[in-house]
Amino acid sequence: MSYFFALLFIFATLVLVIGLARKIVQYARTPAPLKIATTPAPVSKSGVVLRMFREVVFFESLFKATKWTWLFGWMFHIGLLLVLIRHIRYFVEPDWLPNWMWALIELIQPFGIYAAFAMVAGLLGLFIRRVFVDRVRYISAPSDYLWLLLLGFIGVSGLIMQFVSRTDVVMVKQFFTGLMTFSWGQLPVDFPLIVHLLLVAVLMILFPFSKLLHVPGIFFSPTRNQVDNPREKRHIAPWAKAMEE
Repeated sequence: MSYFFALLFIFATLVLVIGLARKIVQYARTPAPLKIATTPAPVSKSGVVLRMFREVVFFESLFKATKWTWLFGWMFHIGLLLVLIRHIRYFVEPDWLPNWMWALIELIQPFGIYAAFAMVAGLLGLFIRRVFVDRVRYISAPSDYLWLLLLGFIGVSGLIMQFVSRTDVVMVKQFFTGLMTFSWGQLPVDFPLIVHLLLVAVLMILFPFSKLLHVPGIFFSPTRNQVDNPREKRHIAPWAKAMEE
């Protein structure tokens, strides 16, 4: 089983990294022929940076659109962020990172545990919204439900390992730190851990081909990253400049 999970996570990591890099390059090379910034938009680059910060951290546009969706979405994303930071300690040794970074990871540990509850609660709220809100259910594809269920089961299986059936985290850490040097050890044979790792691997493999690409995609959205100065400065896409030359 340990060899199976070692090969699975090596494959999943390659798919995730290569797939994300490919999509980011594609986004960066896609021309924006028109000024389509969503107004009211900033008229300076510093304003665009501030607007992007508010959008990424506080989900500003979603907050203005619908408060309940914003609440559940923000709970999920912030909970997920804290959980991911907490999990860093399972993949690295303290001497691999600067002291201040490891101190931050240690500080987040207790918050990361309870952030998992916020993550699962946010996913539950988003799932209920898709089921019971008519206009949302009408435009929902089966994959929309499956992604919420996949992320939800990852969160629930993690909580089970924390509060119900505890696993040997020392063995888990030895396995994943050894995986980086191709000298992995043994994984504990715990059913919640096996389910958790399988679902995480599936998430990693499917991530570059899914709607979850909005994570890097938001930074390349013309409606968010453009300066609203069409009268002050003529906007010409790179391919159009080449044609003019």
